[in-house]
Amino acid sequence: MPRFSLFVLGLLAWSACTPPVAAQAPDAGAPVAALPPPSGGVAAPRSLLGAAFLQAWALQPEAQSLAARRDAVQANRRIARAWTPVPPAFEISGRTARTDLRRGGRELDAGLAIPLWLPGERGRSGALADADAATLESAAAAAQLRLAAALRSAYWAWQAARADTLTAQDQRAAAQALADDVARRVRAGDLARADGHQADGALAAAEVALARAQGAEAGAQQQWLSAMGTAALAGAGGVAGAVPPGGPTVPAGNADPAPPAEEPEPPPDTAVLPHPALREWQDRAEAARRAAELAEVQRRGNPELLVGTVRDREAAGDTYRNSVAVGVRVPFGSDDRHALRRAAAEAELREAEAVLVLETQRITAARDAARRRLDAARSAAAAAERRQRLAQETRTFFDKSFRLGGTDLPMRLRIEREAVEAERGAAAARIEQSAALSAWRQALGLLPD
Repeated sequence: MPRFSLFVLGLLAWSACTPPVAAQAPDAGAPVAALPPPSGGVAAPRSLLGAAFLQAWALQPEAQSLAARRDAVQANRRIARAWTPVPPAFEISGRTARTDLRRGGRELDAGLAIPLWLPGERGRSGALADADAATLESAAAAAQLRLAAALRSAYWAWQAARADTLTAQDQRAAAQALADDVARRVRAGDLARADGHQADGALAAAEVALARAQGAEAGAQQQWLSAMGTAALAGAGGVAGAVPPGGPTVPAGNADPAPPAEEPEPPPDTAVLPHPALREWQDRAEAARRAAELAEVQRRGNPELLVGTVRDREAAGDTYRNSVAVGVRVPFGSDDRHALRRAAAEAELREAEAVLVLETQRITAARDAARRRLDAARSAAAAAERRQRLAQETRTFFDKSFRLGGTDLPMRLRIEREAVEAERGAAAARIEQSAALSAWRQALGLLPD
């Protein structure tokens, strides 16, 4: 075979396998990766909830497979921008009229089968690859938001249970001090033994309330650790995870947590930003639309351009002749295969559009409800703080009066119960206000900070 023919075939193979230079460069319209790895170059979170979110996200299957899925998407985009839909194939064959290859006629064929894009297929394949890339990022962002919802719910339930425990501890300490004072006065003959029994009964009730609160807190804390995916590590004295340097640590086991920090107020323009859940279904609908457009042009298999060279002789001793062969192979179309691809793409598109409408209504209602809940929680917190202050002052007055003998024990115990209820209500109102703000940020599509 002449060297020129081999050079031509090699050049055609190289050009068919190599994508254009512009296709290898980053696409100007490509979606920007919105989800950096939780442990790589991310600013340290300002709260325990933010640190727990980063830690929990690092353990999620979506996060662990995200890098590989991004690589697959980029590979798909490179394939869609290649010169050929699939790599070309090299063919070589030989024919002779005799079993003895040194005599008689011989023919040697060598060539390339180069698949060709159907009209419009290459551009639509690239558009579908871009839509799939955008769908991957928005789906990961929506998964982050769903994880944030579970973490926020578990976190504030744990904080509410812990606030009850702290209030119960204060109630037991106050009941213990009162019981000790009454016991001293009973021994001195200032109070009857019945008063001592009442004080001891109040102490026992406070101990029961404390035990119940501690049990509820333990259950809520376990739910919190389970939401982070680290419940199995809690007994080891710490929780391993990808918490950025400088961020708050996530306590485990019986470690005392940091004080609940309220999430920051969302920026004023957050409500007009696209919600991650809506953006996911918008991208899904766009990908389905692009898939339907691609299925419209893929009515048959890809044709192939056949380019080769033939080297032959008619008999032994004759001079070899060289010729070039060019041909085209066009597969027959299949209406059933085309209808299947088209119907599947249409079904995906209709589902995505229907879910998008429902999600829009749900998110709009959730935002309105979260905003109203936050306003009500702030009003309730202000009233509860005022009630707590008044109850504390009243308890101080009656405690002094009881010590001086101006108030009987039943009245003193009633005032103590009212003060404890006011403290519990104020603590619960503060937690509810923080939880309502967290729910408002969740409804806006913001992650824990």
